[in-house]
Amino acid sequence: MKKISILGSTGSIGTQTLDVIAMHPEKFEIDGLAAGSNTALLLDQVRKFKPRRVSVATEALANEIREALPAGTELYSGSQGLVEIAAGGDADTIVTAVVGSVGLQSTLAAIEAGRTIGLANKETLVTAGHLVTELARKKGVRILPVDSEHSAIFQCLNGENRSDVESITITASGGSFRDYTRDQLVGVTVEDALRHPNWSMGAKITIDSATMVNKGLEVIEAHWLFGLPYEQIHVLLHPESIIHSYVEFRDSSIIAQLGTPDMRVPIQYALTYPDRWHSPAKRLSLAEAGRLTFREMDFERYPLLRLAIECGKAGGTATTAFNAANEIAVDRFLRGGISFLRIEEIIDEVLQCHNNESNPDLEQIGHCDRAVRELAAQL
Repeated sequence: MKKISILGSTGSIGTQTLDVIAMHPEKFEIDGLAAGSNTALLLDQVRKFKPRRVSVATEALANEIREALPAGTELYSGSQGLVEIAAGGDADTIVTAVVGSVGLQSTLAAIEAGRTIGLANKETLVTAGHLVTELARKKGVRILPVDSEHSAIFQCLNGENRSDVESITITASGGSFRDYTRDQLVGVTVEDALRHPNWSMGAKITIDSATMVNKGLEVIEAHWLFGLPYEQIHVLLHPESIIHSYVEFRDSSIIAQLGTPDMRVPIQYALTYPDRWHSPAKRLSLAEAGRLTFREMDFERYPLLRLAIECGKAGGTATTAFNAANEIAVDRFLRGGISFLRIEEIIDEVLQCHNNESNPDLEQIGHCDRAVRELAAQL
Protein backbone atom coordinates (compact mmCIF):
# COMPACT_ATOMS: atom_id res chain seq x y z
CA MET A 1 0.00 0.00 0.00
CA LYS A 2 1.14 3.53 -0.75
CA LYS A 3 1.26 5.73 2.33
CA ILE A 4 0.01 9.31 1.89
CA SER A 5 0.16 12.40 4.06
CA ILE A 6 -1.90 15.48 3.21
CA LEU A 7 -1.07 19.04 4.14
CA GLY A 8 -4.37 20.92 4.07
CA SER A 9 -6.70 17.94 4.43
CA THR A 10 -9.85 19.97 5.13
CA GLY A 11 -9.51 22.28 2.12
CA SER A 12 -10.91 21.74 -1.36
CA ILE A 13 -7.93 19.79 -2.74
CA GLY A 14 -7.42 17.92 0.53
CA THR A 15 -11.00 16.67 0.73
CA GLN A 16 -10.97 15.65 -2.94
CA THR A 17 -7.68 13.81 -2.38
CA LEU A 18 -9.36 11.86 0.40
CA ASP A 19 -12.27 11.14 -1.97
CA VAL A 20 -9.79 9.54 -4.37
CA ILE A 21 -8.15 7.56 -1.58
CA ALA A 22 -11.55 6.36 -0.33
CA MET A 23 -12.25 4.93 -3.79
CA HIS A 24 -9.16 2.73 -3.54
CA PRO A 25 -8.92 1.66 0.13
CA GLU A 26 -6.87 -1.41 -0.77
CA LYS A 27 -4.20 0.76 -2.46
CA PHE A 28 -3.70 3.68 -0.06
CA GLU A 29 -3.10 4.28 3.61
CA ILE A 30 -3.21 7.70 5.29
CA ASP A 31 -0.12 8.32 7.41
CA GLY A 32 -0.73 11.95 8.37
CA LEU A 33 -3.27 14.76 8.07
CA ALA A 34 -2.56 18.44 8.64
CA ALA A 35 -5.46 20.89 8.81
CA GLY A 36 -6.05 24.50 9.76
CA SER A 37 -8.91 25.38 12.07
CA ASN A 38 -11.73 23.16 10.76
CA THR A 39 -11.37 20.66 13.57
CA ALA A 40 -14.87 19.18 13.17
CA LEU A 41 -14.12 18.04 9.62
CA LEU A 42 -10.62 16.93 10.61
CA LEU A 43 -12.02 14.69 13.36
CA ASP A 44 -14.44 13.15 10.83
CA GLN A 45 -11.45 12.45 8.57
CA VAL A 46 -9.50 10.95 11.47
CA ARG A 47 -12.35 8.59 12.32
CA LYS A 48 -12.65 7.46 8.70
CA PHE A 49 -9.00 7.22 7.63
CA LYS A 50 -7.25 6.56 10.97
CA PRO A 51 -4.00 8.50 10.41
CA ARG A 52 -1.17 7.94 12.84
CA ARG A 53 -0.22 11.63 12.85
CA VAL A 54 -2.39 14.77 12.95
CA SER A 55 -1.66 18.50 13.04
CA VAL A 56 -3.78 21.65 13.45
CA ALA A 57 -3.10 25.37 13.11
CA THR A 58 -2.52 26.27 16.77
CA GLU A 59 -1.66 24.69 20.10
CA ALA A 60 -5.03 25.84 21.45
CA LEU A 61 -6.85 23.88 18.75
CA ALA A 62 -4.65 20.87 19.46
CA ASN A 63 -5.68 20.98 23.11
CA GLU A 64 -9.35 21.13 22.07
CA ILE A 65 -9.21 17.94 20.01
CA ARG A 66 -6.66 15.95 21.99
CA GLU A 67 -9.20 13.91 23.94
CA ALA A 68 -11.24 13.17 20.81
CA LEU A 69 -8.35 11.48 18.98
CA PRO A 70 -7.86 7.71 19.03
CA ALA A 71 -5.28 6.46 21.50
CA GLY A 72 -1.76 6.54 20.10
CA THR A 73 -2.41 9.29 17.53
CA GLU A 74 0.49 11.74 17.43
CA LEU A 75 -0.72 15.35 17.62
CA TYR A 76 1.15 18.46 16.45
CA SER A 77 0.36 22.11 15.82
CA GLY A 78 1.49 25.24 14.00
CA SER A 79 4.12 25.53 11.29
CA GLN A 80 6.25 22.92 13.01
CA GLY A 81 3.28 20.57 12.91
CA LEU A 82 3.16 20.93 9.12
CA VAL A 83 6.84 20.02 9.00
CA GLU A 84 6.26 16.98 11.21
CA ILE A 85 3.48 15.68 8.95
CA ALA A 86 5.56 16.42 5.84
CA ALA A 87 8.90 14.98 6.89
CA GLY A 88 8.17 12.62 9.77
CA GLY A 89 6.33 9.32 9.73
CA ASP A 90 6.39 6.77 6.93
CA ALA A 91 4.58 8.50 4.06
CA ASP A 92 5.76 7.80 0.52
CA THR A 93 3.95 10.83 -0.98
CA ILE A 94 3.12 14.21 0.51
CA VAL A 95 0.19 16.06 -1.05
CA THR A 96 0.79 19.76 -0.42
CA ALA A 97 -2.73 21.20 -0.53
CA VAL A 98 -2.35 24.12 1.87
CA VAL A 99 -3.08 27.58 0.47
CA GLY A 100 -0.39 30.24 0.33
CA SER A 101 3.31 30.50 1.09
CA VAL A 102 2.76 28.74 4.43
CA GLY A 103 3.47 25.54 2.48
CA LEU A 104 7.08 26.42 1.65
CA GLN A 105 8.88 25.26 4.80
CA SER A 106 6.99 21.97 5.01
CA THR A 107 7.51 21.21 1.31
CA LEU A 108 11.25 21.78 1.64
CA ALA A 109 11.27 19.49 4.69
CA ALA A 110 9.41 16.78 2.77
CA ILE A 111 11.91 17.02 -0.11
CA GLU A 112 14.81 16.88 2.32
CA ALA A 113 13.27 13.68 3.72
CA GLY A 114 13.06 12.17 0.23
CA ARG A 115 9.28 12.16 -0.10
CA THR A 116 7.55 12.32 -3.47
CA ILE A 117 5.63 15.61 -3.72
CA GLY A 118 2.09 15.88 -5.08
CA LEU A 119 2.14 19.63 -5.57
CA ALA A 120 -1.09 21.58 -5.31
CA ASN A 121 0.46 24.51 -3.42
CA LYS A 122 1.67 26.63 -6.33
CA GLU A 123 2.78 29.43 -3.99
CA THR A 124 5.70 27.26 -2.90
CA LEU A 125 7.26 27.50 -6.36
CA VAL A 126 6.17 31.09 -6.82
CA THR A 127 7.86 32.14 -3.59
CA ALA A 128 11.03 30.07 -3.80
CA GLY A 129 11.06 28.09 -7.03
CA HIS A 130 14.84 28.16 -7.38
CA LEU A 131 15.35 26.68 -3.90
CA VAL A 132 12.62 24.04 -4.21
CA THR A 133 13.63 22.74 -7.64
CA GLU A 134 17.33 22.71 -6.79
CA LEU A 135 16.74 20.73 -3.59
CA ALA A 136 14.45 18.29 -5.44
CA ARG A 137 17.16 17.77 -8.06
CA LYS A 138 19.80 17.26 -5.40
CA LYS A 139 17.67 14.75 -3.44
CA GLY A 140 16.33 12.97 -6.52
CA VAL A 141 12.76 13.79 -5.49
CA ARG A 142 9.97 13.83 -8.05
CA ILE A 143 7.50 16.73 -7.96
CA LEU A 144 4.21 15.62 -9.51
CA PRO A 145 1.80 18.46 -10.37
CA VAL A 146 -1.74 18.30 -9.01
CA ASP A 147 -3.10 21.49 -10.60
CA SER A 148 -5.18 20.47 -13.61
CA GLU A 149 -3.21 22.72 -15.98
CA HIS A 150 0.23 21.51 -14.93
CA SER A 151 -0.94 17.92 -14.79
CA ALA A 152 -2.14 18.35 -18.38
CA ILE A 153 1.24 19.67 -19.52
CA PHE A 154 3.02 16.92 -17.59
CA GLN A 155 0.89 14.31 -19.38
CA CYS A 156 1.43 15.92 -22.80
CA LEU A 157 5.19 15.81 -22.25
CA ASN A 158 5.28 12.12 -21.28
CA GLY A 159 7.73 10.35 -23.57
CA GLU A 160 8.62 13.55 -25.44
CA ASN A 161 12.00 15.18 -25.87
CA ARG A 162 11.92 18.48 -23.96
CA SER A 163 14.18 20.08 -26.58
CA ASP A 164 11.40 19.59 -29.14
CA VAL A 165 8.97 21.81 -27.21
CA GLU A 166 8.11 25.04 -29.01
CA SER A 167 5.74 26.38 -26.35
CA ILE A 168 3.18 25.42 -23.72
CA THR A 169 -0.25 27.03 -23.38
CA ILE A 170 -2.11 27.17 -20.09
CA THR A 171 -5.85 27.57 -20.50
CA ALA A 172 -7.92 29.84 -18.27
CA SER A 173 -11.64 29.73 -17.61
CA GLY A 174 -11.73 33.47 -16.97
CA GLY A 175 -13.24 33.07 -13.52
CA SER A 176 -16.42 34.49 -12.07
CA PHE A 177 -16.24 37.77 -13.99
CA ARG A 178 -15.02 36.60 -17.38
CA ASP A 179 -17.88 38.34 -19.20
CA TYR A 180 -17.63 41.58 -17.20
CA THR A 181 -16.08 44.78 -18.49
CA ARG A 182 -13.72 46.77 -16.28
CA ASP A 183 -16.53 49.19 -15.51
CA GLN A 184 -18.82 46.36 -14.43
CA LEU A 185 -16.29 45.21 -11.83
CA VAL A 186 -16.91 48.31 -9.74
CA GLY A 187 -18.89 47.29 -6.68
CA VAL A 188 -18.93 43.51 -7.23
CA THR A 189 -19.37 41.58 -3.99
CA VAL A 190 -17.54 38.70 -2.35
CA GLU A 191 -20.55 36.49 -3.07
CA ASP A 192 -20.38 37.43 -6.77
CA ALA A 193 -16.67 36.64 -6.91
CA LEU A 194 -17.04 33.23 -5.26
CA ARG A 195 -19.44 31.92 -7.92
CA HIS A 196 -16.98 30.14 -10.18
CA PRO A 197 -18.75 28.85 -13.30
CA ASN A 198 -16.72 25.65 -13.78
CA TRP A 199 -14.66 24.53 -10.79
CA SER A 200 -15.31 23.78 -7.12
CA MET A 201 -12.44 25.44 -5.28
CA GLY A 202 -11.64 27.19 -2.01
CA ALA A 203 -12.39 30.88 -1.47
CA LYS A 204 -8.86 32.22 -1.98
CA ILE A 205 -8.18 30.39 -5.23
CA THR A 206 -11.64 31.34 -6.55
CA ILE A 207 -10.87 35.03 -6.00
CA ASP A 208 -7.46 34.50 -7.61
CA SER A 209 -9.26 33.00 -10.60
CA ALA A 210 -11.47 36.07 -10.88
CA THR A 211 -8.48 38.46 -10.82
CA MET A 212 -6.42 36.09 -13.03
CA VAL A 213 -3.71 36.07 -10.36
CA ASN A 214 -4.14 32.31 -10.24
CA LYS A 215 -3.12 32.05 -13.88
CA GLY A 216 -0.13 34.30 -13.25
CA LEU A 217 0.98 32.04 -10.40
CA GLU A 218 0.51 29.04 -12.71
CA VAL A 219 2.77 30.61 -15.35
CA ILE A 220 5.49 31.07 -12.72
CA GLU A 221 4.93 27.52 -11.45
CA ALA A 222 5.16 26.15 -15.01
CA HIS A 223 8.46 27.98 -15.50
CA TRP A 224 9.98 26.09 -12.57
CA LEU A 225 8.26 22.74 -13.12
CA PHE A 226 9.13 22.42 -16.80
CA GLY A 227 12.27 24.54 -17.06
CA LEU A 228 10.93 26.78 -19.81
CA PRO A 229 11.57 30.51 -20.29
CA TYR A 230 8.55 32.78 -19.90
CA GLU A 231 8.58 33.55 -23.60
CA GLN A 232 7.54 29.94 -24.27
CA ILE A 233 4.63 29.95 -21.81
CA HIS A 234 1.30 31.31 -23.06
CA VAL A 235 -2.18 31.76 -21.60
CA LEU A 236 -5.43 31.35 -23.53
CA LEU A 237 -8.99 31.98 -22.39
CA HIS A 238 -11.09 28.82 -22.74
CA PRO A 239 -14.43 29.25 -20.93
CA GLU A 240 -15.47 25.56 -21.08
CA SER A 241 -12.39 24.28 -19.17
CA ILE A 242 -12.29 21.11 -21.27
CA ILE A 243 -8.81 21.50 -22.75
CA HIS A 244 -6.80 21.83 -19.56
CA SER A 245 -3.59 22.88 -21.34
CA TYR A 246 -1.57 21.91 -24.40
CA VAL A 247 1.97 21.68 -25.75
CA GLU A 248 3.13 22.73 -29.21
CA PHE A 249 6.24 21.06 -30.63
CA ARG A 250 8.70 22.45 -33.12
CA ASP A 251 7.21 20.40 -35.98
CA SER A 252 3.93 22.34 -35.37
CA SER A 253 2.18 19.34 -33.78
CA ILE A 254 0.03 20.09 -30.75
CA ILE A 255 -0.78 17.61 -27.98
CA ALA A 256 -3.57 18.58 -25.59
CA GLN A 257 -5.12 16.96 -22.53
CA LEU A 258 -8.92 17.08 -22.37
CA GLY A 259 -11.50 16.12 -19.77
CA THR A 260 -14.46 17.34 -17.78
CA PRO A 261 -13.62 19.82 -14.99
CA ASP A 262 -13.02 17.46 -12.05
CA MET A 263 -9.97 17.91 -9.81
CA ARG A 264 -10.09 14.27 -8.74
CA VAL A 265 -8.62 13.28 -12.11
CA PRO A 266 -5.28 15.14 -11.82
CA ILE A 267 -5.14 14.34 -8.09
CA GLN A 268 -5.48 10.63 -8.80
CA TYR A 269 -2.89 10.74 -11.58
CA ALA A 270 -0.36 12.33 -9.22
CA LEU A 271 -1.03 9.57 -6.69
CA THR A 272 -0.89 6.68 -9.16
CA TYR A 273 1.71 7.89 -11.69
CA PRO A 274 2.72 6.33 -14.02
CA ASP A 275 -0.39 4.13 -13.82
CA ARG A 276 -3.93 5.17 -14.67
CA TRP A 277 -6.80 3.79 -12.60
CA HIS A 278 -10.55 3.92 -13.06
CA SER A 279 -12.10 7.24 -12.04
CA PRO A 280 -15.74 8.09 -11.29
CA ALA A 281 -15.34 11.45 -13.02
CA LYS A 282 -17.92 12.21 -15.68
CA ARG A 283 -16.76 11.06 -19.11
CA LEU A 284 -16.20 13.77 -21.69
CA SER A 285 -18.53 13.74 -24.69
CA LEU A 286 -17.34 16.18 -27.33
CA ALA A 287 -20.63 15.74 -29.15
CA GLU A 288 -22.46 16.80 -26.01
CA ALA A 289 -20.08 19.72 -25.47
CA GLY A 290 -20.89 20.82 -29.01
CA ARG A 291 -18.17 23.43 -29.40
CA LEU A 292 -15.07 24.69 -27.65
CA THR A 293 -14.35 28.41 -27.64
CA PHE A 294 -11.15 30.39 -27.14
CA ARG A 295 -10.15 34.01 -26.72
CA GLU A 296 -6.79 35.73 -26.71
CA MET A 297 -5.77 36.92 -23.28
CA ASP A 298 -6.53 40.61 -22.69
CA PHE A 299 -3.82 41.96 -20.40
CA GLU A 300 -5.63 45.30 -20.09
CA ARG A 301 -8.69 43.49 -18.73
CA TYR A 302 -6.52 41.32 -16.45
CA PRO A 303 -3.57 43.54 -15.40
CA LEU A 304 -2.51 41.25 -12.56
CA LEU A 305 -1.70 38.46 -15.02
CA ARG A 306 0.66 40.80 -16.84
CA LEU A 307 2.15 41.94 -13.52
CA ALA A 308 2.70 38.36 -12.33
CA ILE A 309 4.55 37.44 -15.52
CA GLU A 310 6.67 40.59 -15.23
CA CYS A 311 7.60 39.57 -11.67
CA GLY A 312 8.46 36.08 -12.91
CA LYS A 313 10.79 37.50 -15.53
CA ALA A 314 12.37 39.83 -12.94
CA GLY A 315 13.03 36.86 -10.65
CA GLY A 316 14.52 37.25 -7.21
CA THR A 317 12.10 38.34 -4.49
CA ALA A 318 9.70 39.97 -6.98
CA THR A 319 7.50 36.87 -7.11
CA THR A 320 7.63 36.54 -3.30
CA ALA A 321 6.43 40.14 -2.99
CA PHE A 322 3.69 39.66 -5.58
CA ASN A 323 2.38 36.56 -3.84
CA ALA A 324 2.50 38.01 -0.32
CA ALA A 325 0.74 41.23 -1.36
CA ASN A 326 -1.95 39.21 -3.13
CA GLU A 327 -2.57 36.94 -0.12
CA ILE A 328 -3.11 39.93 2.15
CA ALA A 329 -5.24 41.83 -0.37
CA VAL A 330 -7.47 38.82 -1.09
CA ASP A 331 -7.93 38.17 2.63
CA ARG A 332 -8.96 41.82 3.14
CA PHE A 333 -11.45 41.57 0.27
CA LEU A 334 -12.94 38.33 1.62
CA ARG A 335 -13.39 40.02 5.02
CA GLY A 336 -15.18 42.96 3.41
CA GLY A 337 -12.40 45.45 4.11
CA ILE A 338 -11.65 46.52 0.54
CA SER A 339 -13.28 46.48 -2.89
CA PHE A 340 -12.51 43.88 -5.55
CA LEU A 341 -10.54 46.30 -7.74
CA ARG A 342 -8.54 47.49 -4.73
CA ILE A 343 -6.78 44.09 -4.80
CA GLU A 344 -5.04 45.15 -8.01
CA GLU A 345 -4.09 48.56 -6.63
CA ILE A 346 -2.58 47.17 -3.42
CA ILE A 347 -0.40 44.68 -5.29
CA ASP A 348 0.77 47.36 -7.72
CA GLU A 349 1.53 49.83 -4.91
CA VAL A 350 3.51 47.20 -2.99
CA LEU A 351 5.58 46.28 -6.04
CA GLN A 352 6.36 49.91 -6.75
CA CYS A 353 7.97 50.08 -3.28
CA HIS A 354 9.73 46.72 -3.57
CA ASN A 355 13.52 46.55 -3.72
CA ASN A 356 14.14 43.31 -5.61
CA GLU A 357 16.88 40.96 -4.35
CA SER A 358 18.27 38.48 -6.86
CA ASN A 359 18.87 34.82 -6.01
CA PRO A 360 17.55 35.15 -2.42
CA ASP A 361 18.15 32.54 0.25
CA LEU A 362 15.40 31.27 2.55
CA GLU A 363 16.07 33.96 5.16
CA GLN A 364 15.81 36.76 2.60
CA ILE A 365 12.60 35.26 1.21
CA GLY A 366 11.12 35.10 4.71
CA HIS A 367 12.10 38.71 5.44
CA CYS A 368 10.59 39.90 2.14
CA ASP A 369 7.38 37.95 2.76
CA ARG A 370 6.89 39.43 6.24
CA ALA A 371 7.72 43.00 5.19
CA VAL A 372 5.36 42.91 2.22
CA ARG A 373 2.50 41.50 4.29
CA GLU A 374 2.91 44.29 6.81
CA LEU A 375 2.92 46.94 4.09
CA ALA A 376 -0.05 45.43 2.22
CA ALA A 377 -2.06 45.28 5.44
CA GLN A 378 -1.47 48.98 6.11
CA LEU A 379 -2.29 50.38 2.67
